[in-house]
Amino acid sequence: MSKTVDLTSLLDFLPCRTPSQWVEAALKDQALMLIDHANCEKKAAATALSLMHRYLDNTVLLNKMSRLAREELRHFEQVLKIMESRGVSYQSVTASRYAAGLRELVRKKEPGRLVDTLLVGALIEARSCERFAALVPHLDEELATFYGSLLRSESRHFRDYLALAMQVAGEQEVEDRLARFKTREAELIQTPDTEFRFHSGVPAAIESRPVGAVA
Repeated sequence: MSKTVDLTSLLDFLPCRTPSQWVEAALKDQALMLIDHANCEKKAAATALSLMHRYLDNTVLLNKMSRLAREELRHFEQVLKIMESRGVSYQSVTASRYAAGLRELVRKKEPGRLVDTLLVGALIEARSCERFAALVPHLDEELATFYGSLLRSESRHFRDYLALAMQVAGEQEVEDRLARFKTREAELIQTPDTEFRFHSGVPAAIESRPVGAVA
């Protein structure tokens, strides 16, 4: 599946690639990776539903977020099934600084608040998709197939969020706001993090070694 999905525009959209150290950390603790991945899918569905409740007059947004929420919940169920088959218990883990760090830049007043929230959504979905693609070559067959199957929907989610932002604001405003968010996103992805999460930065205490050497 991953070989048939063109991620060029998505990779061009992101300000940087995921550091290899993050991939190493994910492979080293796949149980935690799956737990936080499940959390991310649940939060993505909740975000879509929140937007539906807040912006009742935007029919295009309502339709796209309804579809997105259903897909994210389906992905949540799929992650839980994989976890169960591997004896991984679903549990609460603290949130990473990533989403909160991006949302610090969201404006308080409308329509700026909606535009910025949609751009944050686009970045989160794009980063998730990029990380799925980065992990696929190093995972066992089951997980590689599953993560590869997510690439098409996750790349569409990024485009949907971006298109909705363009609908609300002009292209120049979107570009200006994206520049600020991308600078913050790159900082969050490339700087040391105290804990591993699906959207965390570079793990501060991981050994430096080739990705292929991680079991």
